[in-house]
Amino acid sequence: MSDERKHAAVEQFAQVADDAGLSLTHLALAFAVNHPAVTSRDPRPRTLPQLDDLLAGAETRLDDDVLDRIDETVAPGADVGPIDVSYVPPSLTDPKLRRRG
Repeated sequence: MSDERKHAAVEQFAQVADDAGLSLTHLALAFAVNHPAVTSRDPRPRTLPQLDDLLAGAETRLDDDVLDRIDETVAPGADVGPIDVSYVPPSLTDPKLRRRG
């Protein structure tokens, strides 16, 4: 993805978050918790207000409609840059594995 495409994706994610009544931070954290292909969740807040915000959203869960909109914005397994290419887990290629049960 080009930087232009990355910026457009962030704007689309911001709209998804807004439509879901969430902050972009809470959407991102909830996505990491809900998606089985994400194997590490280390948001690394740098300030106490950032930590407070993350803790406030720690229990956020996303419904399938929100997860589908995220997938529509950036398709599962899409490369966002050459440096980001690595292992592609089965949950990115098999839609049945994209939700935690």
